[in-house]
Amino acid sequence: MIDGDSLQIDGKKYRLNGIDAPEMEQICPDGWPAGHEARHYLEQLVRGKQVVCIPLVGKRNDEILALCRADGVDLSGAMVTAGQAFAFVPYSAQYIAQEAAAANMGRGVHAHRCAAPWEWRARFAR
Repeated sequence: MIDGDSLQIDGKKYRLNGIDAPEMEQICPDGWPAGHEARHYLEQLVRGKQVVCIPLVGKRNDEILALCRADGVDLSGAMVTAGQAFAFVPYSAQYIAQEAAAANMGRGVHAHRCAAPWEWRARFAR
């Protein structure tokens, strides 16, 4: 596991398409370690399961953009539904409804008023 939206399988790095999870160093205003929580949740989703990634066109940060599933479960959708990642509309509008539901239920990043990762990177990443 690399972080909350990237994983490595057989030496290949895959970036989950359509989502953006908090950066590993990202901490929400209330002290919740969003990046670590997102990575931990993704680890739970794949642990003991058969993970298959279907490469899509393009790369991001030397990672292959992909639709990845664990025992048939869409990992991007599961991450957004749990509030562990945001829909990343520049790459896909597929997960907007799941993000809205997670926000309405106060799940994960939405419960802790975390900044979207792209906003956090603009302010804090070097």
